[in-house]
Amino acid sequence: MKKLKEVLGKSFKVVIFIGATIIWSLFVYSIDGEWLYFAPLIAGDILFWETISWQFWKKKKKKTKKKKGELRSWFDAIGFAVIAATILRTFLIEAYTIPTSSMEKSMLVGDFLFVSKVAYGPRVPMTPIAFPLVHHTMPIGGGKSYSDIVKLPYHRMKGLHNIERNDCVVFNWPAEDIGRPVDKKENYVKRCVGIPGDVLELKNAQLFVNGAPQEEFEGMKKQWTYYVSTNGIGLNKNILYKKYDITEPIKRGVNPNEYNITLTNNSRDAFKTFPYITRVEKRIDKKGNSTHYFFPHDENYKWNVDNFGPLTIPSAGSTIDISSANISIYKDIIGRYEENKLEVINDNIYINDKLATTYTFSMDYYWMMGDNRHNSADSRFWGFVPENHIVGKALFVWMSWDRNAKGLKKIRWNRLFRSVK
Repeated sequence: MKKLKEVLGKSFKVVIFIGATIIWSLFVYSIDGEWLYFAPLIAGDILFWETISWQFWKKKKKKTKKKKGELRSWFDAIGFAVIAATILRTFLIEAYTIPTSSMEKSMLVGDFLFVSKVAYGPRVPMTPIAFPLVHHTMPIGGGKSYSDIVKLPYHRMKGLHNIERNDCVVFNWPAEDIGRPVDKKENYVKRCVGIPGDVLELKNAQLFVNGAPQEEFEGMKKQWTYYVSTNGIGLNKNILYKKYDITEPIKRGVNPNEYNITLTNNSRDAFKTFPYITRVEKRIDKKGNSTHYFFPHDENYKWNVDNFGPLTIPSAGSTIDISSANISIYKDIIGRYEENKLEVINDNIYINDKLATTYTFSMDYYWMMGDNRHNSADSRFWGFVPENHIVGKALFVWMSWDRNAKGLKKIRWNRLFRSVK
């Protein structure tokens, strides 16, 4: 190496940089890991930014190197930090906040997550012209943080693995219909309970996947709303909230001494031991009860929050028969997500002005549900999540903030750096 440095002289660093770039590119290409192309850029300032003359082909007169001014140094540091953070956020990892209780108790309101983009493969930004480190709205003054002058087609780089059943997944809310591009829609986090090809069905609040009850494991904490009745003794809500970690409001029922309380299985079992409690019964929406709130928003499908399906999750390349009887299930896929012209005329279905009796899916789809089953706006309400809406996998909680506590108690110390199950 010393002899090579003597031979190359001033060109040594340039040659090393070019050689390292070629080797790294070949390695990345061989494993089909496009996102790794960006890793050297993050370390580039340390390794090469200050050491390589990027206009090395120009001859320069020797001159005394001037020391950077303090303002210039701050500008360079901030500029590089923004570039590195943008690359990290776009292709590697992103911070996310839990805004609602749909995943209680698995994830709490006020949890701050790190979400892995490389788990399922990072998406190339569809709207590349955007203010750095901002999602869809400017933090000051409001307004769009992006420009849709330039739009790129959907492309996902190769990830570490595919989405698996029961992963906690962050995705863009597909039902949003206010004109934002896919990658600028609101971010949601739910548990993926159905992957392409699965058959799902809810029977009296029990989820079945491919005919078997949903797999449950430690760390997955589902909860439901229960009817709770007492013998006339009132409930001390403040004690119950604290002792049994009840985070949803306890509501009075229709009759005196009746309550609607959201409980985990452990809390439910504890309530059954109280001598003054006469009934603890899970609230079940009976089969056949339905409203227009539930997917597919068709009166012919009497589905609700506790009795739903059976329903097959579409997979890329699979073909189904379509008719006026089932088109309500697939109309968003055909028309919105896969961008075809869809018309139903006299019970006949036309796709791109051609009569159609079958349809072949272009993308994989997923079914997302919250662990807080009776207080979660999820796929039961708005349907399938297309693969191009997937953001990443929830990794761990790096901070958790209890907005109802005071002082240092606001920090949930026991949740810091806890992995998401």
